[in-house]
Amino acid sequence: MRRILLSAASALALVTGAQAADLGVRRVEVPSAIMASGFSWTGFYAGVHAGYGWGRSTGTNPFGGQFPLSTSGALLGAQVGYNYQINSLVLGVEADLAYTTIGGHTALGLTGRNNMLGSLRARAGFAVDRSLFYVTGGLGIQTASFTQGAGAAEKYTRFGWVLGAGYEYAITNNWTVKAEYMYYNFGTRTLGPIYAGTLRSDGHTVKLGVNYLFSTGPSAVVARY
Repeated sequence: MRRILLSAASALALVTGAQAADLGVRRVEVPSAIMASGFSWTGFYAGVHAGYGWGRSTGTNPFGGQFPLSTSGALLGAQVGYNYQINSLVLGVEADLAYTTIGGHTALGLTGRNNMLGSLRARAGFAVDRSLFYVTGGLGIQTASFTQGAGAAEKYTRFGWVLGAGYEYAITNNWTVKAEYMYYNFGTRTLGPIYAGTLRSDGHTVKLGVNYLFSTGPSAVVARY
């Protein structure tokens, strides 16, 4: 009888130990990555802008006399471009064109006017989610006119260079707003055929704009644990 009881106790101990082993901590599948949404600046965009410009033109007659001319006025235009984002770095290209009323005249009867301002530029920026800080530079273009007294206007197109910086913020996945400063330099050109001498000009603009970004919305950011 004693032997039977010992055998039963041993069997019970084995069963209890096996069940206790099965009652260990439950294993939970831990994902190797968690997907979080983050804004992407990659994509084509188009928009409009408005602002104010000012500058200085200096005319020089054939005898060496100089005639400075200050200019200022409003501008209204549009832009198109493309961004490509690599981590926080945003690279892109943009073209813009604006109609302007930037002009001025002197007491001597000299009148200068910028009719159109445009540019083709590269952009490089640093993105902090929906904020983009950038610098830009490239080719500048103007169509302008110069008049002396009651004479005919001499119209011309001039190429130069442009540098600037700006800030852009995405208010939704597709709509952004921006503020931008630009400096234009068109060097010195020889007047003619109506007038003789040279004309040197440069200018500054400040602009507010809105863009529509043709993208698919937020991108995926992978955070590994």
